[in-house]
Amino acid sequence: MSNKPAITVTRLDMQRLEQMLNNLDDYDAAAEALEAELARANFVGHTDIPSDVVTMNSKAHFREESSAADYQLTLAYPAQGGIDSHVSVLAPIGMALLGLSVGQSIDWITPKGKALKLTLNQVIYQPEAQGEFTL
Repeated sequence: MSNKPAITVTRLDMQRLEQMLNNLDDYDAAAEALEAELARANFVGHTDIPSDVVTMNSKAHFREESSAADYQLTLAYPAQGGIDSHVSVLAPIGMALLGLSVGQSIDWITPKGKALKLTLNQVIYQPEAQGEFTL
């Protein structure tokens, strides 16, 4: 990856994601990649996260630059991934979105080796901004 912007993750999300990783039946390359993303994150309290940062269960509008395609996805835990525009945090695009702030871009390589550049345009919904901390 040539472009890894600073990311911000809530401590609560970090705890939940670490617990999820510890409970995986198959700790694979995706789990290792998520662990690496968490290792480089800046952590803040769940009441201190800016509203323009993608947290778990946030709905985000972003653009994939090579195709100019716009997407709206909700960052979810693996059990909800693939349901109603929810993307798992263990999917490459989910990991790429975690902790991004509006205006930031990140380069990401898909499991099939395709290079993607994602730019976050808007956080449509963020649980923390709405005072929802139990999702």
